[in-house]
Amino acid sequence: MPKITIAIDGFSSTGKSTVAKQLASNLGYVYVDSGAMYRAVTLYALNKGLIEEDDFNKEALIYQLEQIHLSFVFNEELGYAEIQLNRQNVEKEIRTLRVSSFVSQVAAVPEVRKKLVAIQKKLGEHKGVVMDGRDIGTVVFPNAELKLFMTASAEKRAERRYKELKERGDDITFEAVLKNVTERDHIDTTRKDSPLIKAKDAIEIDNSNLSLEEQYQKILQLAKMTIEGLE
Repeated sequence: MPKITIAIDGFSSTGKSTVAKQLASNLGYVYVDSGAMYRAVTLYALNKGLIEEDDFNKEALIYQLEQIHLSFVFNEELGYAEIQLNRQNVEKEIRTLRVSSFVSQVAAVPEVRKKLVAIQKKLGEHKGVVMDGRDIGTVVFPNAELKLFMTASAEKRAERRYKELKERGDDITFEAVLKNVTERDHIDTTRKDSPLIKAKDAIEIDNSNLSLEEQYQKILQLAKMTIEGLE
């Protein structure tokens, strides 16, 4: 059975990572969360005091990029790989609203994108990979056999993100989450370097009214049809 590359792009909190993990597990593919990579760099910048509410020392971050080492280590209990920043597991730390509030600014830095895209391309050079992010089908894997573009209303995405954060115990308001979602949308779609856009050959999935299982089954069927078409 031939292996393919599956590129999943889309707006924040559209369930890209969830369905990507499910697909990778079902197909026996490698799952790569490109967003986790940008979040890890953002966490580094925050910990070093390089980015704050009204100040972003881009030059210092660019200068220190060589000191940032990212890797994915497979977690057998979870069934997927977790990201490490300089050999430290930061999977939990990168999922906070604090990191979410700055990640789009960090991801807009061309030098950061260049470094991470190079890593992403290498991770997928042998196919059999499911990768999600903002520019996977347009920049990282423009020749991917299956490209998906995930979308949903900002309100629906904020609801999902708010519920997730509250279940984790975060002290946060829905208004703050919605504000974060809309701000990230604006930055992601208007940045000069690799803006979030739907690839011409991507299949759009609006999951505003789909359950996680309905979404998964729909996309799994698309993946299987794509693979069968190559046999």
